Amino acid sequence: MHEMGITQGILDASFLAAQKAGATRITEICVSIGELTEVVDFALQFAFEALTPDTMAEGAVLTITMVSAKSRCRDCELEFEHDRFEMLCPSCGSLNVEPLQGREMQIDSIEADNESTEE
Repeated sequence: MHEMGITQGILDASFLAAQKAGATRITEICVSIGELTEVVDFALQFAFEALTPDTMAEGAVLTITMVSAKSRCRDCELEFEHDRFEMLCPSCGSLNVEPLQGREMQIDSIEADNESTEE
């Protein structure tokens, strides 16, 4: 399950950003994941829940936006959405396509605060 390593990378980057901002707790991390990355969203959620206990992201929410695959035909210039297996241009049938989106894997935002969860 490569989602575990991806999630650890998301958390490492988020911890670093939150610490640089002086935050003590992360409450939400929003990510965009392209469908062509083959990352499974529920596996990413599972990994997030497994990796966050006893960290500054314990109890945080992971919000995942899946980005559909979209390409432009280099022959007829049509832009079209497709799945990861069927990238033929629906207009002219060409395989000469340029991917425009669907390979994203990025942190969009991190919500954090300075309040401790301990009282």
